[in-house]
Amino acid sequence: MSFFVRPNRARAIAFPILAVAGASVLFAACGSSSKTSAPPVTSTATPAAAPATTAGGSSASNASVTVKAANVPGLGLVLVNGSGHTLYVLASEKGGKVTCTSSGGCTAIWPPAALPSGMSRGIAGSGVQASLLGTVKSPAGDTRLTYGGWPLYTFVGDNGSGTAKGQGVKDSFGVWWVLSPSGAPITTASAPSAPTTAPSAPTTAPSSPTTTPQSGGAGF
Repeated sequence: MSFFVRPNRARAIAFPILAVAGASVLFAACGSSSKTSAPPVTSTATPAAAPATTAGGSSASNASVTVKAANVPGLGLVLVNGSGHTLYVLASEKGGKVTCTSSGGCTAIWPPAALPSGMSRGIAGSGVQASLLGTVKSPAGDTRLTYGGWPLYTFVGDNGSGTAKGQGVKDSFGVWWVLSPSGAPITTASAPSAPTTAPSAPTTAPSSPTTTPQSGGAGF
């Protein structure tokens, strides 16, 4: 008995087979393209710089708003800035009322410790109490650093660290004092330096008499 498939029936069977095969190829192509990995995305954003508020204020921009304690000859332990320059307070500014301004020429002689743009607080160095640091607005609108409520200044007459030529100065702006780490003004004048040489002792002793009185009398 021979098996014979009619042509129409063969075509009817072959068409679904071809359709299924074509769909499989199309599905495989779509699946392959969907699995293609996208190129990695790289960020071009610049990492933000860390805030420069480390205690000690090593950079020049932070030195003027760094407060620490240091020994100054004749005064003991007083407040200085990050460069070692002595810090002063104006007696009339107790409580934070700023009277030393540029309009009167005060800040040209007594430069204030003013915070640069972007900084909201000062830097506490060694030997000071960070809780005593604060700020106050001056009449000109700049933000000044305070310690214990006192606005802080340097003095143009100081030629470096370890000097306090502004201590006890009384000028047209008021009286100026250095500040202790406790936040209290030191109102004593700087101790005068001791003499470097002692007065010399006399090198010669007074001379003794060279003659003696002669006895008188008549001879027989």
